[in-house]
Amino acid sequence: MSTLTSNLTRWPLRRPTLFLLAAAAVWWGLYQSLIPVSEALVAALPVDRESHLGGALQFFFYDTPKVLLLLTGVVFVMGMVNSYFTPERTRALLAGRSEGVANVMAALLGIVTPFCSCSAVPLFIGFVQAGVPLGVTFSFLISAPMVNEVALALLFGLFGWKIAALYMGLGLSVAVLAGWVIGRLKLENYLEDWVRDMPKVSAGFEAAETTLADRVQAGFASVREIVGKVWPYILAGIAIGAGIHGWVPQDFMASFMGKDAWWSVPLAVLIGVPMYTNAAGVIPIVQALLAKGAALGTVLAFMMSVIALSLPEMIILRKVLKLRLIATFIAVVASGILLVGFVFNAVL
Repeated sequence: MSTLTSNLTRWPLRRPTLFLLAAAAVWWGLYQSLIPVSEALVAALPVDRESHLGGALQFFFYDTPKVLLLLTGVVFVMGMVNSYFTPERTRALLAGRSEGVANVMAALLGIVTPFCSCSAVPLFIGFVQAGVPLGVTFSFLISAPMVNEVALALLFGLFGWKIAALYMGLGLSVAVLAGWVIGRLKLENYLEDWVRDMPKVSAGFEAAETTLADRVQAGFASVREIVGKVWPYILAGIAIGAGIHGWVPQDFMASFMGKDAWWSVPLAVLIGVPMYTNAAGVIPIVQALLAKGAALGTVLAFMMSVIALSLPEMIILRKVLKLRLIATFIAVVASGILLVGFVFNAVL
């Protein structure tokens, strides 16, 4: 038995191309079976499919494996891609760049790098030591959690490419503009003294030879690390979404998250900031809110505030930023998110 397990474990290393093709075929087959399986599970239970409970259960049975499949697939692929973008390589790419172009590059790098709020402090220190401008650093730190591969994959799977592309464009715009504004304000004196006084270091890196088998292993490691951590948030988010889908009346949701309530966007941002979750946990809630009549701009503002302005991230950043810089960061990013919400409620 141990020999069989060992052989299965080593097979991706020996035949990485065949493994990737086989894994893609299995993933696609499972994905295509989600609707019939979820309906069969509800039919096997003593509940009326058309009842509130029946609708909520079908939503839960369908969305749980769907989100987990999407998340596992995209995290595996991005884990392979991320094996190239080490922290050292990322710092080297950003160091020495002028503002403007560097803000755009930093925001784009944030999409494909596996960094989140938990790694904000060491990344921030590394960027400062490498001489990366403060505004460029903020463009990266805003983009990395907000416009990440998990959010894009789930939005694409649940709402289609147009909404995913819209979200990516908005998130990148907020990250670039917020970073540029913070850079123009010249707030370097509001770094904590111990961070500002750290000696500058070279941002060079040594390129390592990486094989396809190594990248497959990196993909497995990403799945274990990311999916292993976020699955409780996914289940909680889908459970909340199922409750909204099954019991919350559409007129009620539209009354305070619809286009007609001008205060819905600021309220959505205020609700989103203290929430402790991530893209994987909040997107199922977003799906249910939209289905119940919530306006797209309001829901996007809610999602962006949860991901980019979470209270835990602000607490972590307090270790390296003085209160005035944190307040400026929150004000600039929140203004961008509010603008996104109001504009899309007005035009869509």
